Amino acid sequence: MSKAETGPTSPAPAHRLIVDIDALAGNWRALDGMSAAAATGAAVKADCYGLGVDKCVPVLRDAGADTFFVAHWSEVTALLDHVDPGQIAVLHGPMNSQDVEFALSTGVRPVINSLEQARRWSEHRGGACHLMVDTGINRLGVSASDFSETVLQSLEIDCMMSHLACADENNPMNDRQLSAFREAATKIGYRRLSLSNSAGIALGGDYAFDVTRPGLALYGGVPRAEFSGTIRQVAHIEAAIIQVRNLTDGDSVGYNAQFTADRAMRVGTVSLGYADGFLRARGKGFALQHEDRELPVLGKVSMDMIVVDLAGAPDLAEGDWLKVPFYLPDAALQSSVSQYELLTVLGQRLRGR
Repeated sequence: MSKAETGPTSPAPAHRLIVDIDALAGNWRALDGMSAAAATGAAVKADCYGLGVDKCVPVLRDAGADTFFVAHWSEVTALLDHVDPGQIAVLHGPMNSQDVEFALSTGVRPVINSLEQARRWSEHRGGACHLMVDTGINRLGVSASDFSETVLQSLEIDCMMSHLACADENNPMNDRQLSAFREAATKIGYRRLSLSNSAGIALGGDYAFDVTRPGLALYGGVPRAEFSGTIRQVAHIEAAIIQVRNLTDGDSVGYNAQFTADRAMRVGTVSLGYADGFLRARGKGFALQHEDRELPVLGKVSMDMIVVDLAGAPDLAEGDWLKVPFYLPDAALQSSVSQYELLTVLGQRLRGR
């Protein structure tokens, strides 16, 4: 037996991520209600956008999601503890024979993105699969001109899908992609159609088809104004003060001395940094909170620490916990970092790993 198996359990870190599972389930139900007659799936790639598969997938499953989308084959195993393999779709498709063999042995559905992937799947006598059609985003997906190929026509397509490039904007490209997708649907057989991501759901029933694929909005992101007041914050971050110190006039804080005190100050060093997903872009002009009091961040964000001004909270001491505001639309505006990135860069330590 290894030392890791017999040794003591590691103490909890001085920071934590709290996932509001009621808000997560409520967000799925809200998006399902906006998805017209379509079934509502869930994009759970990147460890449920940084919030944790083991925490989030059971909640989404129990709320009613029955199709789960990941990007990589390496993400599948964690899901198999919670959902049936036939409910899992791997967006990047089978890149080699090992991917095909894994899909066939588990029952997970690949998303076919190219003629090469279609041939690879067919050569191994793969069964039901999904098909991605490119309608203008020019990332993954077969082209409509490929539909004449026998290898595509012979596929057993469960869900044919495409991906919107500009759904978070009122952009003419949305209508162009919708038209292209409808045209593609006349050229090949399938069981279901799927076009809308989170933002696409807000474009209305014409975009819903049979399955919607929300991601960001499940986890508290607000990609369009139509979701304001409907989508609830899911991720909440707290961090503890690990040291309190007194500065004098002229003392600087952190790397490159970007903050210098112009008076005597009481400051707190907080157990949070960019290794936990609190990026340097969130430092300048940002503040942590204790109850209704704001504690401005001073100087650069370090890998494991930030320093805050305790002038507004003279009673706080080592061991006290602070809230890290994480309402995604506000955090994105403050930092100029997208809501997607703010979520997915959350560090493993913050998630308790």
